[in-house]
Amino acid sequence: MKTAAAYVRVSTERQDEYSLDSQLKLIRDYAASHDMDVPPEFVFVEDGVSGRSAKKRPAFQRMIALAKDKAHPFDNILVWKYSRFARNQEESIVYKSMLSKLGVDVISISEPLDDSPFGSLIERIIEWMDEFYSIRLSGEVKRGMAEKVSRAEIVAGPSFGYDVQGKTYVPNAQADTVRQIFADYLSGKGLATIARELTDSGVRTRRGSVPSNRWVRYILRNPVYIGKIRWSKDGKIDYVHGLEKGDDNALLIDGGFEPIIDADTFAAVQAKLERRAAALPYTRHDQQADWMLKGLVRCSSCGSTLVYTSTACPTMQCYKYAHGQCTVSHSLSIAKANRLVIAELENAAVSGFFPLAPRLIKKAPGPDYDHLIAVEELKLRRVAEAYEAGVDTLEDYARKKAKLTAGIEDLKAQQAAAQAEAEAAAVSPADMRRRVLDVLQILRDPTATEQVKNASLREILSHIIYDKPHAQLQLFFAF
Repeated sequence: MKTAAAYVRVSTERQDEYSLDSQLKLIRDYAASHDMDVPPEFVFVEDGVSGRSAKKRPAFQRMIALAKDKAHPFDNILVWKYSRFARNQEESIVYKSMLSKLGVDVISISEPLDDSPFGSLIERIIEWMDEFYSIRLSGEVKRGMAEKVSRAEIVAGPSFGYDVQGKTYVPNAQADTVRQIFADYLSGKGLATIARELTDSGVRTRRGSVPSNRWVRYILRNPVYIGKIRWSKDGKIDYVHGLEKGDDNALLIDGGFEPIIDADTFAAVQAKLERRAAALPYTRHDQQADWMLKGLVRCSSCGSTLVYTSTACPTMQCYKYAHGQCTVSHSLSIAKANRLVIAELENAAVSGFFPLAPRLIKKAPGPDYDHLIAVEELKLRRVAEAYEAGVDTLEDYARKKAKLTAGIEDLKAQQAAAQAEAEAAAVSPADMRRRVLDVLQILRDPTATEQVKNASLREILSHIIYDKPHAQLQLFFAF
């Protein structure tokens, strides 16, 4: 009996589609009639998600990641229609090709195809028709929404500070927070400072996230707070400069609902934002600098990576603190950090103490044999239940039981062999010390580039935790 995954999706349009439950029922019926098992843990569901982009479908990405796992947990992916798998032909071909190389087939239960070249041609035609339908529908939706905006009708969910009542926006209890954000910015507070103060006071975005400086800027740029509806014809919105520059792509309509901010305050904030943007142009070149500890040091408060800050004295700082989402500054001189790391490596080489990263301690490399054995044992129990329920004959039960039992014994033998191999290949303390000394030699070499030093550190270190309150760097090794 083969194991299969089920992928069910209902798009944002919900036109001519079976419900999620209906799709899953049809898939389970198909699996039962084709000697396949669809365990609950291999059912992937997307509700209200478009199939145009795989990157925007988290359940789809989890399914693909699981299919790529060395454990090879399922042999087929069952979908109601190929359009559920993807509405983008290019992505569909890429993912199906990748899955095919992994031994996983994508099967549409309502669009049966054979293995002949003609069947492959029909599949490509179906994919093209699915994409064409999605593109045409998207254009119709955009035109319809633009028409509604031109009539001052709302076409999107409410912004922070508003609720929807009677097809219009109505200020709610969060409106006072919006007013405070505008007042704080005009009083001289920066975006990151405002974001941190909002976090400390318990404010969260509509999605429940911690406020960031980008979110604060979006609030300050949003003309909805002066009673206007903002709409971009192609879906692209300039969150940095707003939509008040006469862009032909933008619609800015008087919405007829109660504003939270008066026009003069909003104009003053826009002017200040423009002045700051002109004085401090946003660039990324500093973030791309090569430095010895790049990507290795993490904040002890929130776990985020410390990033390079270009100043007279090169410094690193917690990424989330810089964006107003962490409340504890972890500013650290890069020169000082380099000295501390070298000192810690020297101490480790002398003491022979090499603390491993927690994730490396918990899971050894290679297949998770405990999980694979548990899956096969679950199948064995289901086979017994099928026999007891009268679904299978005694002969069927005996045949399936023998096959699964042999598979379990084989997995246990593989597990024992892998454990023995891992113990034999374990790095000895002497080898660890030798590798650390080799890296120290590179770090002390004045001719070695920062990029080479960083690559050398990554060969022995998993990450480094910077504990600002205690001024300590804790190294975790990756042997």
